[in-house]
Amino acid sequence: MARIAGKLQQVAWIVCLLLGTPFVSLALAAPGSDYKVGAGDLLKISVFNYPDLATDARVSQSGNITFPLVGLVPVTGLSTREAETLLTRRLTDGGFIRDAQVSVLVVEYQSQKISVMGQVAKPGGYALTQANKAMDLLAAAGGVVAGVAGDEAMLLRSNGSKARIDLQAMFDGDPAQNPAVASGDTLYVPRAPQFYIYGEVQRPGVYRLERRMTLMQAISAAGGLTPRASERRVVVTRKDAKTGKDVKTGIAASDLLEPDDVVTVKQALF
Repeated sequence: MARIAGKLQQVAWIVCLLLGTPFVSLALAAPGSDYKVGAGDLLKISVFNYPDLATDARVSQSGNITFPLVGLVPVTGLSTREAETLLTRRLTDGGFIRDAQVSVLVVEYQSQKISVMGQVAKPGGYALTQANKAMDLLAAAGGVVAGVAGDEAMLLRSNGSKARIDLQAMFDGDPAQNPAVASGDTLYVPRAPQFYIYGEVQRPGVYRLERRMTLMQAISAAGGLTPRASERRVVVTRKDAKTGKDVKTGIAASDLLEPDDVVTVKQALF
């Protein structure tokens, strides 16, 4: 049953990411056992059979919380289980409660965040609640913007390194394209590359450049040729990689377009 539920959740992720609709994983709402408490986090603390000790404690910038009876307790860098053990020891060693049973839950995550930027539904900072992966963050950000987002994302690590992510391969289930993310990372989804097409086509304008898109496919995306068009009088203007200057060239229908190409379909001479 757990495997089926996990598979269903993955399918839901992929659908939402492709359609650009909001979806928040349950895994993002609950802390993992490896989450380390940090400054700014809000902890809900309770002691079994002692309702008067229940409290919500905000972790200070110095890494401490204030808890009834025991005062200041350093919790930064501890897991919730370690914090429970520390509070239990303080209550027991202080002679306040014998065999205390303490529960610690993180209800607001403020200390560990990841930025999701670019062409996603809800760009911004997201709290890292456990060992999340790139797909988790895209899902939390509402998915990529359909028709606008590029085919690749860039993961900028807090240490300055970069990793490219093939989004389509990620959605297809390739684990190599769904890397783990850490506090301080930034996931950036750029705008898809475009091409421009003018002249004797049905719908001149700017279009998304799909992967390995040929000239013939580009003309088709623009509605096809008009009756006045000449298939032999198609010119592509693109920037020269070395000089940066615009260069006009004739290409075959099966040739691939490049980002920012300008396709001009001229009128037939006769």
